[in-house]
Amino acid sequence: MFKILVVEDNADMQELFCTVLENSGYTCISTADGKEALEVMYKEYVDLIVVDIMMPNMDGYEFTKTLREADYTLPILMVTAKSQFVDMQKGFQAGTDDYMIKPINVKELVLRVEALLRRAKISSEKKIVVGNTILYYDALTVSVNGEEMILPQKEFYLLYKLLSYPNRTFTRQQLMDEIWGMFTESDERTINTHINRLRERFSDCTDFQIVTVRGLGYKVVKCVE
Repeated sequence: MFKILVVEDNADMQELFCTVLENSGYTCISTADGKEALEVMYKEYVDLIVVDIMMPNMDGYEFTKTLREADYTLPILMVTAKSQFVDMQKGFQAGTDDYMIKPINVKELVLRVEALLRRAKISSEKKIVVGNTILYYDALTVSVNGEEMILPQKEFYLLYKLLSYPNRTFTRQQLMDEIWGMFTESDERTINTHINRLRERFSDCTDFQIVTVRGLGYKVVKCVE
């Protein structure tokens, strides 16, 4: 059973988050600020953290930054009333994996927690399996029906990203920013070229399909379960 640490100074919100998460099958530990949460982290194994930003003693930014600097890689979800882009940017720069703005839909909270835990499992294993296709992140290698091929770095990262989130549409700009970097001089045509190469390489693969979402970008659709 996954263990979630809820770091929230508002007692009502703390109780709500824990109740919803426990009803969804998770074990919850709750603390009222970052310092108290760090003490828990030294004693308990935690799979995921839900953290507020505005708290006494140590706020969510400092808490998250402290964990990342100590090489904690577990998923962190910030849930906060701070809705400005600059606040969100500061959260991601501190090391959060996701960001929700209050008031929140608790059903969405559970979905995001599930997605973060699923992503963390993929990341820790550094392997994705779709039918008879296996992607090995460290080796930039794809095995299809037992036959292995080493992909160029950018092609592999692009395919790995899409297969990590089947059925989710990514815009060309999102893919460019993540894989080529926000300050790349390449344009979106680069994405199209790499997608076409991937389609050619996996034209005989029946495990997944790279789909163009007109006017938006691309997604991967699994053909097997």
